[in-house]
This record gives sequence, C-alpha cells and structure tokens, in this order.
Amino acid sequence: MRLSNAERQEALEALEEHVRTGRLDVDEFADRSAKVTVATRRGELEPLFADLPAPHPSVLSRELFTPSITGPAPRLSPAQALAAKAVPITAVIALVLFFTVARGFWPVFLLPAAAALLAGGFGRRSG
Repeated sequence: MRLSNAERQEALEALEEHVRTGRLDVDEFADRSAKVTVATRRGELEPLFADLPAPHPSVLSRELFTPSITGPAPRLSPAQALAAKAVPITAVIALVLFFTVARGFWPVFLLPAAAALLAGGFGRRSG
C-alpha cells in the first residue's frame, strides 16, 4: 500500500514521541526519520517500528485490501453438503444419459435444474 504525505507525517510524529520518552536517541531518530521521509510503501515503515511499543502510525494497524482468513470454513450439515453436491452430480449424470441411453434427448439437461431447485430448498430447511 502506498503512503500519503499525512501518513509519513504521522510516522514522524510517532518517532518524535519515542525520542521524547527516551526510547530512541537523536542519532536513531535521524536515521529512522530519514527513512520515513523517503518511504513510499507501508512495508518500508514496518521495520522502523518493529522494536518500538506504541505509538505507531495508524497505517501500520490498518487491514490491507486482501481478505484475511480468520479460521476454518464453517462446517456444513450433511443435508447442506448433499445439497452442494447434488447439482454437479446430476449434471454429470445428465451428460452420460444424453450420450448413451437418451441419445440426444435434450430434456435430460432439465435434471440438474430440478436438482438445484430441490437441493436449494432441502439445504435451507436443514441449515
């Protein structure tokens, strides 16, 4: 994520606070503030604050735009699992029937649609 001028200024103010509280000496502040001034991305700020407690610039605490995975996917009930598998299974059966037993009888492709309707109602009632 690219940094704005305001975010760089906030990082400099956080470093100034660390100098005031004695966590950084003047030389460390000069080195880190020079790096903040030329930083263009969030990742360039992270190592400058990694060994310091709060305050940190707020840009380091924001979530990025990529979704985060917070845990395992919710478990489906057996009825919901069957409903999720019904349409693809029925589509494969319809293809097999179309090319073998039904030999070009196109209405067999209505089977997956019927399965979708039935499985959708069945999966909702059970969940």
